[in-house]
Amino acid sequence: MADKCIQIGSRQIGAGHPCYIIAEMSANHGQSFDQAVAIVRAAKEAGADAVKLQTYTPDTLTIDCANEYFQIGKGTIWEGKNLYQLYGEAYTPWDWQARLKAEAEALGMDCFSSPFDPTSVDFLESIHVDCYKIASFELVDLPLIRKVAATGKPIIMSTGMATLAEIEEAVTTARAAGCTQLALLKCNSGYPAPPDDMNLRTIPHLSEAFGVPAGLSDHTLEVAVPVAAVTLGACIIEKHFTLSRAEPGPDSAFSLEPQEFRAMVDAVRVTERALGTVRYATTAKEAASRIFRKSIFVVKDIAAGEAFTADNVRCIRPGHGLHPRHLDEVLATRAACDLKRGTPLSQAHLQRAAG
Repeated sequence: MADKCIQIGSRQIGAGHPCYIIAEMSANHGQSFDQAVAIVRAAKEAGADAVKLQTYTPDTLTIDCANEYFQIGKGTIWEGKNLYQLYGEAYTPWDWQARLKAEAEALGMDCFSSPFDPTSVDFLESIHVDCYKIASFELVDLPLIRKVAATGKPIIMSTGMATLAEIEEAVTTARAAGCTQLALLKCNSGYPAPPDDMNLRTIPHLSEAFGVPAGLSDHTLEVAVPVAAVTLGACIIEKHFTLSRAEPGPDSAFSLEPQEFRAMVDAVRVTERALGTVRYATTAKEAASRIFRKSIFVVKDIAAGEAFTADNVRCIRPGHGLHPRHLDEVLATRAACDLKRGTPLSQAHLQRAAG
């Protein structure tokens, strides 16, 4: 992985730092401010480092048009809906967002958003977000990327559906417009996404190809997928978060419930500790077990001057005797004294030739 970091608020994000875990609220508030606040609080309890919002209205994202171009076709969970109607159900009212940000920050979390047009960037600047997220679908909106990059804030970009050339174009655009802190997220824009389509080995390639921290925006319902991503170097994990998938909504079907999100966070933290560093030395916990290694013991009574043989000495547990590497040396000598069965053999027990 590239040795690069970005900073969001007080958090350093990159190799060598704890994975930054984002709870995506999306449309799971169900147009209830109280439910949105409850999601923020539950995300904190579930171990999230940040809550992410989405900043758009139906009119900033599309137009109210009923022709065939604006109908959602087959292949998604929103099949049969009109785009304008869908975004009317899903959007987060802008007058909530500063209050939700304040709630998250009071709990010790970051709160930022995905903008979808220039007016949403201006709005998010007015409430002083520390970071921006570019959604996978907006990766090709180069004017939007330029607008966001010009703020000078860190940018996290999702790369669902994108070719390598499209990612390169977006990265080049962001950097040319002033972005100096950038992270990329591997993403599959299926809702929900099957684990077989995740191709997590792309994560280290993204980091190496663009010299940035890389992570995962995960639309599977699996805990194992983000854990596997962390083993491949993911520095950021983003997951949709809901109080309950039983509550209907545009995004609930591919969102984790609080106990699932908590299990994911706990598994990621254990994985981080287990990855550790390249190390071959004995750990403190292992030191007490060294005695259970094999060593050379007398296994039959031996008289002084008697030859050592495979019948009267063996490499067995525990490790109080000579190292097994000395067995050939032992079998070429005789006993220097009487030895009882169960005696750990030492160099003093070996009869040396005179001279």
